Amino acid sequence: MNLGTFSISLSVKNIKASKEFYEALGFSVFHGNIEQNWLILKNETSTIGLFQGMFEKNILTYNPGWDSNANPLNSFTDIRELQKMLKAKGLNLVREVEEGTSGPASITLLDPDGNPILIDQHV
Repeated sequence: MNLGTFSISLSVKNIKASKEFYEALGFSVFHGNIEQNWLILKNETSTIGLFQGMFEKNILTYNPGWDSNANPLNSFTDIRELQKMLKAKGLNLVREVEEGTSGPASITLLDPDGNPILIDQHV
């Protein structure tokens, strides 16, 4: 099962301090808007999202339909198919996609320790 490109979305207290810290580790801003309290940073194939005041916990994020540079892929497993596969394995989804829809959508589930996993399709 290919869930898509992986990144970690960090819930940060001070986005400017976090940006400076991750830049010191070799990351650079790839996308986002610091005035809106969110940035996406990359260091080669590693991607980190910084989000201030948007959610409580850090989130493991997967993006089906995108490559590691947020370019659309010609072929990928649609989120609705991923949802069917996950449910068939007995996993409980916290947020589901309505069946019969198409295009961008997201689903959320929790790992056994309560860590949120977001599968977020933008195409």
